[in-house]
Amino acid sequence: MSEPSASTTRHLDVMAVRACLRRLARASEAPWLHTEVARRMAERLDIIRAKPQAVLDWWGFAGAGEALLTKAYPAAQRFVVEPTDALRERSRAAGKSPWWSARHWRGPAPQVIAPDDVAPASVQLVWANMMLHASVDPAALIARWHRALGVDGFVMFSCLGPGSLRSLSDLYQRMGWPPAMADFVDMHDLGDMLVHAGFADPVMDQEVITLTWDDPEALLRELHGLGANASPDRFAGLRTPRWHARLLAGLRDMAAPDGRIHLQFEVAYGHAFKAAPRVPLSAETTVSLDDMRAMVRTKSSRG
Repeated sequence: MSEPSASTTRHLDVMAVRACLRRLARASEAPWLHTEVARRMAERLDIIRAKPQAVLDWWGFAGAGEALLTKAYPAAQRFVVEPTDALRERSRAAGKSPWWSARHWRGPAPQVIAPDDVAPASVQLVWANMMLHASVDPAALIARWHRALGVDGFVMFSCLGPGSLRSLSDLYQRMGWPPAMADFVDMHDLGDMLVHAGFADPVMDQEVITLTWDDPEALLRELHGLGANASPDRFAGLRTPRWHARLLAGLRDMAAPDGRIHLQFEVAYGHAFKAAPRVPLSAETTVSLDDMRAMVRTKSSRG
């Protein structure tokens, strides 16, 4: 994990993020919501005419996009960036499936690498599904994506936005508890980060996905699989059984008339292209003596 810059860092507990990544590495599959958002994001590839020769899947296992990217670009060379040793080992093991498995017939296994091992201008697509909200410094990460892309390459990403889980945050506030989660970055700020990093034609939009559960225990299990409370201001240490009972009761009180508990997730989508670098203008302009004489003659003739 690179050192964040002082101007763009988020109020995020890095240790909580690392704990979530350790839990993901042990999971049998990516979270359902990540898989669903990956499917919706892949539908947006249809508007892009470019056919990348090399694709970089950022946080590939949690992003759940391997099959979708292989289907969209079967001839492309694929790289997978994983943030931890455990996730890299998992992705490499998945790439060694036996010949009779469905995974084997998706094509050659991707090259699994660490974030710092990405070569500049080495790919034409950076795909990052549902991971940017876990970044301490999203602006620095977006700049890293820009460096990884060749000219005319494009980035496509998704992440949670500030409208996510508001009813859960409201419950915590009513109870007088610390924040239920870290703050998420607004999609308009993400668009500004894309421009600042050098991307051209950024497009940002968002949608709200509502998930429902029959009981609060199932809700908490799914939220636990999705991530962690990475707010540095969260409760310190473990909670008591009495606190847990109050949380379950509060969640039950949130049930809709249909008896189910509804929570909304704001998902932001973005894509942008890496344009050719502009030739910098010189602060000093040199004009030859012959050119100066020609300019004077032209001016005199027009007078």
